[in-house]
Amino acid sequence: MPEIVIERLTKRYGETLAVDELSFTVDGGHVTGFLGPNGAGKSTTLRAVLGLIRPTSGRALVLDRPFHRLSDPARTVGASLDAADVHPGRSGRGHLRTLAAAAGIPFSRVDEVLAMVELTPARDRRVKGYSMGMRQRLALAGALLGDPRILLLDEPANGLDPQGMRWLRDILGSLAREGRAVLVSSHVLAEVEQTVDEVVVIGDGRLVAQGPLNDIVGGEERPVRVRTPHPDALRAVLEADGAGVATDDRDEVLLVHHCTLERVGTLAAEHGLAIFELTREAQTLEDRFLELTGEGGNVR
Repeated sequence: MPEIVIERLTKRYGETLAVDELSFTVDGGHVTGFLGPNGAGKSTTLRAVLGLIRPTSGRALVLDRPFHRLSDPARTVGASLDAADVHPGRSGRGHLRTLAAAAGIPFSRVDEVLAMVELTPARDRRVKGYSMGMRQRLALAGALLGDPRILLLDEPANGLDPQGMRWLRDILGSLAREGRAVLVSSHVLAEVEQTVDEVVVIGDGRLVAQGPLNDIVGGEERPVRVRTPHPDALRAVLEADGAGVATDDRDEVLLVHHCTLERVGTLAAEHGLAIFELTREAQTLEDRFLELTGEGGNVR
């Protein structure tokens, strides 16, 4: 059973249709990227999962039930929707103790999660003195307080430096390997590509694509790039084998379609043709995102 089920979810705000019969699922054991342009309906969907808004129609289920029917929501779902939503006069530790008290979580867990997000040295500083990256870590600590089975994170990479990005990538991967479902909404697509296993892409409130990251970016469908001093001879061999071959902007480079890396290498070796480079053409998640959503500018 999926951890999260979005089933024909629709939400209207007056004349504005924010989410339009959206359906997708999120499984445990994966980091799932939740992507879409500004106004695509990502925040509305996350709020529906958490029971913060009532859908116009359709359902958002957590463990096969609405959020308000969970017997222990704080220990089932941890969420961070806005890292800035912290009283600036409180210390990081004080903020987390307030959240723990409200959820019936022992205060000992506060120091555990502060250590997990590497904020122990700053735990007694007021949040108004925190950098944006530190606030992101504090928000994640809040989401982890109940040791939840499911994590919902909205733009968790905002404000993180490269070291912080790597740290976030590592901790989210570790949490997923423990069997948790991690749903991450983000516009930092280069980072998402290094972090997630699965991708859900929406546009105008509707599902555009869902699947493993490699399937979404085209993986095995991308052409094989071959650099050889014998382009004409290799092209003839490949075409005789049924491959489609095109030339790149340089004569020595061939782009081979409908053929595996292994097959290209084997055919070249069998015919005594040298190869200097043999790779599959890369397509970034950002490239594919722009294709799917038709967005040429802002990808947030």
